Amino acid sequence: MNTSQTTPDATVPPSFPIQITPKAVQMVKMTREAEKLDVGSGLRIAVRGGGCSGFEYALDFELEPRETDWVQEFDGLTIFVDPVSARYLTGTEIDYVLGPTGSGFKFNNPKATGSCGCGSSFSV
Repeated sequence: MNTSQTTPDATVPPSFPIQITPKAVQMVKMTREAEKLDVGSGLRIAVRGGGCSGFEYALDFELEPRETDWVQEFDGLTIFVDPVSARYLTGTEIDYVLGPTGSGFKFNNPKATGSCGCGSSFSV
């Protein structure tokens, strides 16, 4: 299990790859509670192939990290990121936004070179 420590492997970020705003943490906790999940469930943030632009963000709850995961706690919420996803997510800030057209998680990913209107699909 990786933490926010420097590693000699150049393919893995030297610090935790993402940041998550307090509002996003609050909304994840509210969702976890609404779904009646164990309070110890962490949030897995991943990148998968697919979506309109080639890649898509995935958010899932899990109880335990995988052996090679990057793990970080944000205000009582544990976040898990696998090493492959970390390469695509390095520098990303996740926020929760409310707007006239809806609300949801917003990924501000500096590695994304394009995205589509859905907000969950991107290209690099």
